[in-house]
Amino acid sequence: MHYTGKVTSPESLGRILQQARLLNGWSQRELAARIGTTQRYIWEIESGKPSIFVDRLFAVLRETGTELSATIRAEDSDG
Repeated sequence: MHYTGKVTSPESLGRILQQARLLNGWSQRELAARIGTTQRYIWEIESGKPSIFVDRLFAVLRETGTELSATIRAEDSDG
């Protein structure tokens, strides 16, 4: 099963990433350990915390008329 969403802001990206994490059954701490970072960093991403890079990225996307989407590939419960 796939879920696709339009990414229009740091907040919407954070929500999509949070849903993907939850569908995998991971806590923020578990995901952080898997990628070698801190739980706080995962929280900041999921909450859409502003940063210069992300703010500029979304400004470029808006200015160029570019749309960004994300797809979560969730495993079916049947395998």
